[in-house]
Amino acid sequence: MTPGAGRRWGRGVAAALVLGSVGAGEAGGQDLWSDVHAAGDGYVRFEYEARPGACGNGDGASVRLIAREGWRAANRARPCEEGPVRIELRLFDGVVQDLDVHVGGAWRARSRATVDLGRVEPDRAADLLFRIAESSVTRAAERALFPATIGRDVRAWPRLLSIARGGAALPDVRRQAVFWLGQEAGERATEGLVSIIEDESEIEVREHAIFALSQRDEPGAVEALIHVARENPEPILRRRAIFWLGQRGDDPRVIDFLEEILRGDG
Repeated sequence: MTPGAGRRWGRGVAAALVLGSVGAGEAGGQDLWSDVHAAGDGYVRFEYEARPGACGNGDGASVRLIAREGWRAANRARPCEEGPVRIELRLFDGVVQDLDVHVGGAWRARSRATVDLGRVEPDRAADLLFRIAESSVTRAAERALFPATIGRDVRAWPRLLSIARGGAALPDVRRQAVFWLGQEAGERATEGLVSIIEDESEIEVREHAIFALSQRDEPGAVEALIHVARENPEPILRRRAIFWLGQRGDDPRVIDFLEEILRGDG
C-alpha cells in the first residue's frame, strides 16, 4: 500500500483517560470514535471478535481469510489463530496517524504509554475503521478497510460502496473499497459494482470496479461484464471488460459473446 500524506508529528492534546486498561469488559460508551480521540496522543488499542475464516498468527503480514484466494500466511510454521482481531492506533495532535492490525497472538510491548479499550463489539469497531478510511489523509486510511470487513456479523458492503462511489476518501482508499466490495458475497455487491461502472466519473475507479466484478462467481457478474463490454460508451472500459471475460472462456455465454465480437455482430 502507498503511504498516505499527513504523517507530521506536532503538538499533543491532553489525555482524558487514565493510561492503561479501561477494564476487562467492553469499552464504555456507544461511540468508539469519541473513546479513541479522548485518549489523546500515543497508542490506543482494542480488540473484537473475528468473522469465521479470518485468522492470523499475531503478525499483521500474515492475516488471511481461509475461504478467500490470495491471502496466504507469511509464516506457515506458526498456527493460524481465528481471532480476535487486534487493532492498534497511533495518535498525535488528535489525528490517527497510523494503524496496525493482526489476528491472534498477543499485544506487542510498547515503550510509549498505551490506552487499552479492551474488547469492543465488532460493529462499533467497523464503524470506527470505516470513519478513518472515509476521512483520514494519513496511512491509517489505507490500512483501515481490510480489518473493517472481518468483524463477526459486520455488514460491510454498504459502507464500502459509499467509499467507492466518492466522498472525501483518498483515491487509493476508494480503489481498495472497490476491491473489497468485489470480495463481499451476494448479488447486492455485484449490483453495487455495476452502479460504480455506470455512474463514477473517475475512469481508474471504474476500471477497478470492472476487475472486482470479474472476480465475482455468481452468474450475474458475467452478464454484467458482457453488458459493459457491449454497451459502455468508454472504449477503455469495454476493452477491460472484454479482457476479463476472456479469462472466463469456459463459460458458454462468454464464448458466444467473443464470437459475436470477432464476427463483427456486436
